Amino acid sequence: MRQHVNPLSRNFNQIERIPSLVEMFCDPKLNLHLDIGCASGDFLFDLALVNTSWNYLGIEIRERLVKTAKSKVREREIKNLYFVFGNAINILNDVQSKFIIKNVKSVSFNFPDPWFKKRHYKRRVVQPEFINVLSNSLPKGSLIFIKTDVKDLFDYMDCTISSNFNFQKIDKKDVDLNKSFNPNNFKTNREKYVIVNQLDIFERIYRKN
Repeated sequence: MRQHVNPLSRNFNQIERIPSLVEMFCDPKLNLHLDIGCASGDFLFDLALVNTSWNYLGIEIRERLVKTAKSKVREREIKNLYFVFGNAINILNDVQSKFIIKNVKSVSFNFPDPWFKKRHYKRRVVQPEFINVLSNSLPKGSLIFIKTDVKDLFDYMDCTISSNFNFQKIDKKDVDLNKSFNPNNFKTNREKYVIVNQLDIFERIYRKN
């Protein structure tokens, strides 16, 4: 069951202080992966524990989940994983947070809230404004991964990202996993549910030109 939170609420206009990379991670020079809408962060925990040569940052709009995830990070003493609460576009568009996106090498949007009603499409996380922020700030060669079980949402995200000429669709086999990593090897809780129920999964990868 998805818990709907309106990202356009005024509650998210106020952005909490974002720590520097030095404060977030033991080694701030490592490649950084950004997961948008990370929920409880189980996907990132799996990645961070296996791929210690990367740093991982999750942004989630439900504060309760972020507090729980941060507590787990402290308990397990994981040095390459951090979570931030808030609306991702507001955070990454904020002048004080620009340092984050300039260090990101890959971004994932895993099973975001589909907001089925057409009048709510503007609440979907992948919006032209957001993609423009990524386009203007991500280093050349950075990757974007999208994945969902909702075909309409997949088409919407694909159209939005493809409309930005700085991003090119690429085939899985064209991703050099020796230089990057493969987040598709790890499953979110939603993806596990989808697989068990034998539902379709739609996914695509894009590279920044």
